Amino acid sequence: MKKTVFLFLMLLPLYLLTAQTVRGSVVSDKGGFLPGVNIYIDGTKTGTVSKEDGSFSLSVPAGNLGSVVFQKEEYETFTSPVSDLINKNLKVVLTKTHEIEEIKLVPYTAEAYKNYIKYFLDTFIGSDHQNVKIKNQNTLKFSFDKENKILRVKAPKTLIIENKNLGYEIKYNLITYSADFNTRMINYIGTSFFQETKNTDKIKLNRMNAYDGSMLHFFRSIYENKISEDKFVVNHLIKVPNPKYPTEEELKTLKDFQAMTKGSRTLKFPDDILDIAQRKNSQKPYALAIVKTLIPDSDYVKRENGQVFFSFKDMLQVNYQKYFYEQKGKQFIKSEYPVTLTSYLHPEGETFEVSKEGNITTPDLLTNEGDFSKNKIENMLPLDYQLGD
Repeated sequence: MKKTVFLFLMLLPLYLLTAQTVRGSVVSDKGGFLPGVNIYIDGTKTGTVSKEDGSFSLSVPAGNLGSVVFQKEEYETFTSPVSDLINKNLKVVLTKTHEIEEIKLVPYTAEAYKNYIKYFLDTFIGSDHQNVKIKNQNTLKFSFDKENKILRVKAPKTLIIENKNLGYEIKYNLITYSADFNTRMINYIGTSFFQETKNTDKIKLNRMNAYDGSMLHFFRSIYENKISEDKFVVNHLIKVPNPKYPTEEELKTLKDFQAMTKGSRTLKFPDDILDIAQRKNSQKPYALAIVKTLIPDSDYVKRENGQVFFSFKDMLQVNYQKYFYEQKGKQFIKSEYPVTLTSYLHPEGETFEVSKEGNITTPDLLTNEGDFSKNKIENMLPLDYQLGD
């Protein structure tokens, strides 16, 4: 079913444009006022809730490149760039959800937890399930495509995530999540709103360590033109075909054999089929080769009229020497010995505008691997976080 969200804009007189504000009202597709709509800048602590008459007003920091999210249970979530909504009188129409479940769901069992649910939690939340929890986890819906080995997860309701380590409660609207067990690629998209629950010295320390060397830190360094000063080392990489990985013809042979023997009790595989399967599972399609080290940021950053753009045709390797913060008395100091972080970014020729907060436009188009990909929910900070908060 096609999902439609309507947005009507009415220009205000110029003399009223005195502040950078998103304001207006929210109604349902049947015309009634919608109170209690969560309205926030994605990934931040900046938000509000619509009143009984559906009206709202949200102050937005100058130059923000993020998106405003309108979210209410049982209605389609609407998201729009801040720049499209600033200083306009809005009438936002949210459509009632009429989603029909077309997939076979995985029931909550011990086997499902071992094979699918724990995998989702590890790759979405992180490894610390004791201190970082989805409080309404039972609302999640899991499905697994056995033929293509793809796990999909849906969240009909907003996820309430408690992060005791960083002192936040996160309202996370999970739009899509998929995990390809063949390629080991994880992809998820969602919007988030942060509320601070605690702010002790220990939590401040945890936040500082979560920020240092993160992708948020890297993109803020790009915006502030401090890549070298902040000790990020960026190298140019290319993909080189791995000769040990099966060819397209071999992969087709394997797939045809699997289809032919599906449901069969035959356990013996021909040697050639076994060899293809083993190479497919143990090898990656491509190896990575460093073309040039210590490339200048001018190779992947452009600055025009106060705007900052990130783009690169191949891959970037980002290395960072991380000195973990430690608390001594009332002071936070860096440890003596560093840990090397290595991450990989795949811009694929796309262009991303970078904001001063370290946000980028269309982040779902940027693939990241390595240590950046380890920055899951357990290490996620709001975009308006400042070091020491």
